[in-house]
Amino acid sequence: MKVIGVIPARYKSTRLEGKPLADIHGKPMVQHVYENARRASTLDSVVVATDDARICEAVRRFGGDVVMTKPEHTCGTERVAEVAAASDAAIVVNVQGDEPLLDPRMIDECVRALQENEGASLATVVKKVGEAAYHDPAVVKTVRDTRGRALYFSRSLIPYPRHHTPGFEVFEHVGLYAYRKDCLMKLSQMPPTPLEQIEGLEQLRALENGIAIQAVETSCTGELVSVDTPEDLERVRQILAGAVI
Repeated sequence: MKVIGVIPARYKSTRLEGKPLADIHGKPMVQHVYENARRASTLDSVVVATDDARICEAVRRFGGDVVMTKPEHTCGTERVAEVAAASDAAIVVNVQGDEPLLDPRMIDECVRALQENEGASLATVVKKVGEAAYHDPAVVKTVRDTRGRALYFSRSLIPYPRHHTPGFEVFEHVGLYAYRKDCLMKLSQMPPTPLEQIEGLEQLRALENGIAIQAVETSCTGELVSVDTPEDLERVRQILAGAVI
């Protein structure tokens, strides 16, 4: 069963334009993401999907595989789906291009969640977080059922601790997805849904259309930083330099 990893990377960004090319200790951010993904044991290949010639050239310079995709895509899922459509892979992993600290073991956990659950067509990763993240809307929270499938994703605190039971835990959603190819193609053709638009969370499109999401808790403990602002970028630089904040 062939598995490919696709890194969607676009130049335009509201808060940090050109972030895939942002320098992090002598390498563009997209190279850090690419090299981490290549270390995942479950991926047969990794490719960057972009619509920008500058990103394409940067990837080629460091020897990575890259595909130029259509400029009209409205989200990363559509860009990944274009690459998947031309591939013979059975499972496609959407590796976020703004996660330079992503542990490759998370990719393996995500892929195995599909390989070990025949009834699942879409998988993602979650990790336990502490109280400092509870009310941060940038930290997307999720709750799961007894089978480990996502019930909902929100920027708000879920579950709300009206009763402080011993089982109270909060899980952050890590923006990493593994799809069976037919699920990805189907999802990429669906229009945005109401809850997706309200929360600004694309994964709700799947739930609103009845697509179950297997959400596996990661065993990785390293810090993750999604680079959306110059402050995020500086934080990543400091972490990779081994700085103590």
